[in-house]
Amino acid sequence: MRSWPQDPDRRTKNDMIQTAIVGASGYAGAELVTLLQGHPHVELVAVCAAGSAGERWEELYPNRGHLFQDQIQSFDPDQLAGLDTVFLALPHGASATAVKQLKGRVGRIIDLSGDLRLNDAEEYRQWYGLEHPAPELLGSAVYGLPELFARPLPGADLIACAGCYATVTQLAAAPALALPGVVADQVHISAASGTSGAGRKADLATSFSEVFGDLRAYRVGKHQHTPEIAGGLSRYANRPVRVTFVPHLAPIERGIAATVVLHCNGTPEQSDILAAYESAYTNSPFVRVRDPEDHLPAVRHVVGTNFCDLAPVVDRTGSSIVILGVIDNLLKGAAGQAVQVFNLAAGLPETAGLLPDSSRGQGS
Repeated sequence: MRSWPQDPDRRTKNDMIQTAIVGASGYAGAELVTLLQGHPHVELVAVCAAGSAGERWEELYPNRGHLFQDQIQSFDPDQLAGLDTVFLALPHGASATAVKQLKGRVGRIIDLSGDLRLNDAEEYRQWYGLEHPAPELLGSAVYGLPELFARPLPGADLIACAGCYATVTQLAAAPALALPGVVADQVHISAASGTSGAGRKADLATSFSEVFGDLRAYRVGKHQHTPEIAGGLSRYANRPVRVTFVPHLAPIERGIAATVVLHCNGTPEQSDILAAYESAYTNSPFVRVRDPEDHLPAVRHVVGTNFCDLAPVVDRTGSSIVILGVIDNLLKGAAGQAVQVFNLAAGLPETAGLLPDSSRGQGS
């Protein structure tokens, strides 16, 4: 990979990291376009989307037309060959095929789908409901959840970004599971997501008339993020962790609110648990640990940002720790996280393109 001057005033177009987005017409793809166009180290050279090829991106998203103006292209691996980084914002099933076509032809691939998060083809078939399109790739991607698994990211050339539910729930549970002997190894999760989590495709179940005024569970015991959450928490805690996960569809456009419950072996002090969470995320610029005595996390506090807000609460009556967590599913749960892991992989400041002026005065 190329190197480039860290002083923005000394950079030229040739110093910028050349990138493309495949799947740019979807919600997460649109967020990627927005973020990469404002990134101080990136030149976005192509946007691709099979269903919208030939259309102008600014006509598809008129409210973002001031950020990017160009024609959407069909995905052609030959045309993208030689680029520094390609972001894939494709549905599961399609993404692994694109990885297979691009691997070795571009400098780095960052995949937002679930195709490379699991390591076993049979497990993928069980949870995603289809045969894996490129099983030889399983186990080859670095998992992209920086706050918990940052070490392998620098220099990685294939990254599988964590899922949206998996992001907020793992961030919520991990610090408690890391405390020796404090909590049991069973994690109970109830979480609600906005309709944008289902993607931009037309679907009766996520239409306004069906969702407005309603709140309902779905895919109970069958959600594809379940093995990802259990695997990630087991890896972090260095012991087997079991997960019960109940997702809900909320009548909002974007955002996830998660309630994570871990039963305690004894009754810890609230001040000790809060201090443990603050310590765990001291060097994590996108995790904000809130004192529940001040206020509890709310979706509206994180929508439009790459932040995850957490508040751990010791419930003495239930002898448990309840952690409340919120994220924007399209940013920290998708596009923002993809840019965050891109920054770390490329040796850039972690906050570049995600927080104001983050590139100025910082080295790699």
